[in-house]
Amino acid sequence: MTSQCRARRQLLQFLAASPFLSPLAAVASGLQASTSPLEDLITSPEQALNVFDFEAVARQRLPPAHFGYMATGVDDDATVRANRDGFNRFQLRVRRLIDVRQIDTSVSLFGVTWPTPIVLAPIGSQRAFHADGELAAARAAKTGKHLQMLSTQTSTSVEDVIRERGEPVWYQLYPTDQWTVTRALVQRAQSAGCPALALTVDLQGGSNRETATRARRRDTRDCLSCHKPVQGATGSSGMGSALPDGKPMFAGLDMSQVRSLQAAGADWDYARRLRDSTTMKFLIKGIVTREDAELAVEHGIDGVIVSNHGGRGEESARGTIESLVEVVEGTKGRIPVIVDGGFRRGTDIFKAMALGASAIMVGRPYIWGLSAFGQPGVEAVLDIMRREFRVVMRQAGTIRVSDINRSHLVDRQIGK
Repeated sequence: MTSQCRARRQLLQFLAASPFLSPLAAVASGLQASTSPLEDLITSPEQALNVFDFEAVARQRLPPAHFGYMATGVDDDATVRANRDGFNRFQLRVRRLIDVRQIDTSVSLFGVTWPTPIVLAPIGSQRAFHADGELAAARAAKTGKHLQMLSTQTSTSVEDVIRERGEPVWYQLYPTDQWTVTRALVQRAQSAGCPALALTVDLQGGSNRETATRARRRDTRDCLSCHKPVQGATGSSGMGSALPDGKPMFAGLDMSQVRSLQAAGADWDYARRLRDSTTMKFLIKGIVTREDAELAVEHGIDGVIVSNHGGRGEESARGTIESLVEVVEGTKGRIPVIVDGGFRRGTDIFKAMALGASAIMVGRPYIWGLSAFGQPGVEAVLDIMRREFRVVMRQAGTIRVSDINRSHLVDRQIGK
């Protein structure tokens, strides 16, 4: 290595480690860099122009390990980027001279009408981002009348979240590798009043989250200071970091034989068995192909969620908005199709609805808001996305969600 190259590397390492240049440090670790200088950070939710303003504040306020856990993808984070880049594949075709004074953004899922297609995606360990965690998100969902889905790895029990939300939430299931534990989790969600259960299937192969690992190396805190052992759980899982501590949904369960949150041997027969074990509506979260969408319908699944776990499931380098196209073709309108991954703008929501989505899930943006300002931050993020969606509906001449269809898009890949 030449002296010039060595000096350049040393300079880059110094800049990446500088607390005053955290965007550069983020780029070096694979995270998306903030475009806001420190002096331009918003100091209240009302100052935000878009959801990205909250990301910059969250990056500044969160410990490195916690921000890294939220922001990470797998391997080179290519799928995280693809989830955003995929929206650029589609252009909008807008209509004119339509009375757009009254806009109806409501959608229906399993016979229930929601005033917005924006659903809060399941994200675990939300107390890592704010002391109120899932409870703050639930109160914000209540204010905006949003559907909320709760993670198995929630840091607050499903019963407490439902109490704050004021009505039942949907429940996302990590089944574990022990059927008795799986069944207990399902029964608890059902007893709590959850009307729908979503089995996550996009992590069965595990994931190599390099960005999260690099972020943890920069964090010198004692992890046990905020990740307490599960209260009431019996036995030791022997899993180390594979099963995070402090998760109330595992309280009272014998975890001694559990080695994974996933059921690596799960197949369609497993999904059918799980579906038959509950009266809740049963969805599969992680479907990204036409073939699997067709199989979901054949096996009596009530709905699918197009998801790559926010780019954390596999390094396919394919955005979920692109996967949505073939999944909708596979279901042929017979079951609801929800999609998550990379939603940041009202135009993103519009494109998904035009491609046939029944609703969309937003994840990282509301966690940015939570990290930055707690409940008011979540409320502001959701309000911005609702407002932007209404604006693009007016711009496109669509007065109700059902008016949004494929004719409003141009696919750059095929030119129509």
